[in-house]
Amino acid sequence: MNSPLLIFADDWGRHPSSCQHLVGRLLDRHAVTWVNTIGTRTPKFDLATVKRGLGKVRQWFHKQDAPGESPKIDIVNPRMWPWFTRKMDRRLNRKLLVNSLRPILDQMTEPPIAVTALPLVADIMDDLPVKHWIYYCVDDFSEWPGLDRAVLKKMERIVVDRAEGLIAVSEHLQDRLRRMGRAAELLTHGVDLEFWRTNAVPATPSRIVFWGVLDRRMDTAWVRALSERLTEGTIVLVGPEQDVDPQLKRLPNVEMPGPVAFEELPVIASTASVLIMPYANLPVTRAMQPLKLKEYLATGKPVVVRDLPATRDWADALDAVSNAESFAERVIERLKTALPEVQARARVRLADSSWNAKARLFESMIEMHQPTLIGSA
Repeated sequence: MNSPLLIFADDWGRHPSSCQHLVGRLLDRHAVTWVNTIGTRTPKFDLATVKRGLGKVRQWFHKQDAPGESPKIDIVNPRMWPWFTRKMDRRLNRKLLVNSLRPILDQMTEPPIAVTALPLVADIMDDLPVKHWIYYCVDDFSEWPGLDRAVLKKMERIVVDRAEGLIAVSEHLQDRLRRMGRAAELLTHGVDLEFWRTNAVPATPSRIVFWGVLDRRMDTAWVRALSERLTEGTIVLVGPEQDVDPQLKRLPNVEMPGPVAFEELPVIASTASVLIMPYANLPVTRAMQPLKLKEYLATGKPVVVRDLPATRDWADALDAVSNAESFAERVIERLKTALPEVQARARVRLADSSWNAKARLFESMIEMHQPTLIGSA
């Protein structure tokens, strides 16, 4: 039996994060305790926050199962206070988390390897009997819109200093952790090629699709430029809204149908003529490694994106542009030409990025436990 795993990440099953893709492929070899936390967004008194809060309360009082998954995964929903801003908030959450998790860990036959994709564990790292801590760095939380960035930055600093091993999903995040004095292993995202190449249906003419969270990372000026140039067809922005720019909803030819189940996305992709990723050029977008990039490429559809660090490794397999006018022109061009053969050939290397292969690398990386302080004697 391999070491048990204690995972702190997004809610299991809420959306298919990279951590879920990786850990889901280790369930036949590791017993997993997955800790659903309250998340990192500062609560607001709006409908979305109320719905999210009610969902959390339901989780606290009803044990969550993972349908169809291995019985080796145990999903834990500790009760938590929805703020971390003040010292008293953090002390309260430390007590709540330790009181919830310590009895579970005490029952294990051996200490688990603890993996966190969130800085929120900073205050409990010395309180839990684990083999070692791994920080799986998927984003620069200090730059994300809608988060309590100053607090998260302080908490991440603690996690980076305290974790025995670090894994980053991009070279940009690797460099960021290096500037914080730590070396990190690089593990870029994977993709399930078979999943994205199934459920094909005929494409809808001039249908332009984006999927993902709709928030302030979206460049409204780019979507507007495309909308104004589009003489026929529709721009479809699929996904949950989080403080989205209200101007997007007023643009002609733009539809925002809301979130859909992950399993529906291959069909939605099949209906598209072009897939787009019109992110703004911001610190948070320069740091991120969007899962959808390889998913887009795997569909076989033309892809037009903003030129960002995360897209440059695949510049030969898509169209990367740097301004709104070029974005609109290239999307309209791809509506007419479909996927160029040279880009199709460049996507062959996606076969080397399967989630199964990434999970094997992840498994070997989380076994490491020696600190790697840069510049230390």
